[in-house]
Amino acid sequence: MELTKNIFFNTDKLIENTTVKISYTGKLFQENANEVFIHYGFGIQWDDLNEIEMEKTELGFQAEINLVSFDTLNFCFKDSYNNWDNNDGQNYIFPIEKNVVALVSTEDTSINLLPTRRLKKSYILSKKIRLAIYKIITYLPKIISGNYKRKVTE
Repeated sequence: MELTKNIFFNTDKLIENTTVKISYTGKLFQENANEVFIHYGFGIQWDDLNEIEMEKTELGFQAEINLVSFDTLNFCFKDSYNNWDNNDGQNYIFPIEKNVVALVSTEDTSINLLPTRRLKKSYILSKKIRLAIYKIITYLPKIISGNYKRKVTE
């Protein structure tokens, strides 16, 4: 998922107490830097400040960060020559969502199981229909063109 130009995360949302992989293809990568470090912290005050070296790949520089219980992740990048990419002085700031865990089930346990059974049957039927359509789309052109050969079992 691309949240900002040249910065990608391996997830749709940043959620506290999880690990996120950050990929960077920005200015320092484009200038062929050999080493890039991500300088990051959490919250307005940049708490729990860290700096780690990112791994250089064909897809850019990558690093994994453990997200802690703060409202934002703040970071910028620098290379081994102390050249910085800090979003033109604004830094890169992304919200961290709370990890909501329900301790009490909110489901109504008095629900009749019959609708669920119908749902399962309709789901299976829809899967069978999709499979049949897939086979028709895949094999019909081969049969018509004569490129379809059956496997002979002996």
